Amino acid sequence: MDDRALLTAAEAFAGPFYAESGRAYHTGAHVRALLDALAGRGVWTPALELAAWGHDLIYDPRAADNEARSADVFGAWLAAQGAPGELQAEVRALILATRHTAPPTTRAEALFVDADLSVLGADAATFDAYDRAIRVEYAHVRGDAYRAGRAAVLRGFLSRERLYLTPEFAGLEPQARVNLARALARLH
Repeated sequence: MDDRALLTAAEAFAGPFYAESGRAYHTGAHVRALLDALAGRGVWTPALELAAWGHDLIYDPRAADNEARSADVFGAWLAAQGAPGELQAEVRALILATRHTAPPTTRAEALFVDADLSVLGADAATFDAYDRAIRVEYAHVRGDAYRAGRAAVLRGFLSRERLYLTPEFAGLEPQARVNLARALARLH
């Protein structure tokens, strides 16, 4: 299967996952925004697009292993499509990089992580819509617990020396810090 056919099939395979009920942010629109962020900076590759379609296949806000489960499901699908082993390994590494628990180890991983976080540096209205959508996805968490947990996540991002690791996304840094600080202030 050539790249275009594989990408088209990946979108068709992933679509139903991103349309599941309970998702407000981790939807197909998030994937398309991530792809637009990569393409708009001239760094899109087929592997990055595949990882975009696969990275949030499994999204359960109560679970801590969504990325690993997504990588497993998408990896099995890629294998069934006959994708080359090196492509399967690269896509898996890209998906796992979105756990945001360790610094990316390759430029492609850094670009993918930066694209995944690009919403943090969006204009205020887009960021606020994202922030509201995250709250919808965590509707099962009561008010005080949500505010404490969300504040910890926002402070974690703000405490980073740099939010964006690549020159292509570095320009988002100032707006991201403003957005994060504003969202943190709203939680108090």
